[in-house]
Amino acid sequence: MVRSSTDAAALVHARGLTKHFGALVAVNGIDFDVARGEAFGFLGPNGAGKTSTMRMINCVSAPSAGELSVLGLNPVTDGPRIRARLGVVPQADTLDTELRVDENLYTYARYFDMPRALARQRTRELLEFVQLTDRAHDEVEPLSGGMKRRLTIARALVNEPELLLLDEPTTGLDPQARHLVWDRLYRLKQQGVTIVLTTHYMDEAEQLCDRLVIMDKARIVAEGSPRRLIDEYSTREVLELRFAIDARPGLDGKLAGVADRVELLPDRVLLYTHDGEAAAAALHGRGVRPESTLIRRSTLEDVFLRLTGRSLIE
Repeated sequence: MVRSSTDAAALVHARGLTKHFGALVAVNGIDFDVARGEAFGFLGPNGAGKTSTMRMINCVSAPSAGELSVLGLNPVTDGPRIRARLGVVPQADTLDTELRVDENLYTYARYFDMPRALARQRTRELLEFVQLTDRAHDEVEPLSGGMKRRLTIARALVNEPELLLLDEPTTGLDPQARHLVWDRLYRLKQQGVTIVLTTHYMDEAEQLCDRLVIMDKARIVAEGSPRRLIDEYSTREVLELRFAIDARPGLDGKLAGVADRVELLPDRVLLYTHDGEAAAAALHGRGVRPESTLIRRSTLEDVFLRLTGRSLIE
C-alpha cells in the first residue's frame, strides 16, 4: 500500500518501500525521510537499488509495497502533480540535439505553460548560472560531456522545482567538469533547494550531502551525515602500506594489535587507527618495511569497505 505521509516536514517519506521485478528484488523494505532544504544522498555500488528508488520518487515506477509520499502527495495517484514540481537530472543526458543550447531551455520552459518573456528570462538566468552563456547559440552535439551535464541541470531548474532529483550527476566526467558541477549544486543547496542524488562516488557524497544512506543489495545498511558515518564506522586515521609483491606473506603476525582493524586489499594494506604515526612507528619496531607509507583521514570509502567488504564501483 502507498499512502501520503503524516510528516509535513518531510518532502519525501518512505517506510518499508519495496520494488521488485518478477523474482528480482531491487529495493527491499527501506525507510528514509528527506527534509526540506537538505541535500540527501543514496550512496552505493551499481545494482544496489539507488536508481530504482529514484524512479519511484520520480513517479515513473510504482512501488511494489510499502509507504511513499512525495511533496505530501501519493506518487501512484498524484504523479502528474508531483512531476510538475520536480526537477530531474537522469543518468544519461536526454537533450534535444536538433535544438540549440538556449532552445533546449526555452522549449522546455514552454512545456510548463510559461509565458514567452518569462521563458526567455529563465533561459538567460540559467545559462549564466551553469556558465554556458557564451554557448547559448551553439549546437548541443559538439558540447563536452561536462557542458551537456550542466545544460541538463539547467533544464531541470527551468520550473523552479521544489525538489531536484539527480541520478549519478557526474558519472563519466573528468575531474574539472565534476568539480564545476559540484560547485553549481552547492550553490543550489545554499539557495535552499532540496536535493536528492544518487552516486557511487564517495567523495561526491561527502562533498554534497548533508545526510545520506548507504545501500547494498537492495537494502539500507547505514544512515547519517558523512561525518557521523565516519565517526561511527571508522577511525580517525588510516595508515596505508604498500609492499613489494612478494613481501606480504612475511607480514603474518606482525600487524596484530597495532590497529583497530586491518584491511588487506590487492594493492595495499589499510590499518584503521586513531594515531597513524604511532602505528607506523610500532610497525617499524617490528621490522615491517613497506615500500611506501601514507597516513590520511578516514573517508566514506573506508565506511563502505567496512560495511560491504568490497570496493564501491562494480
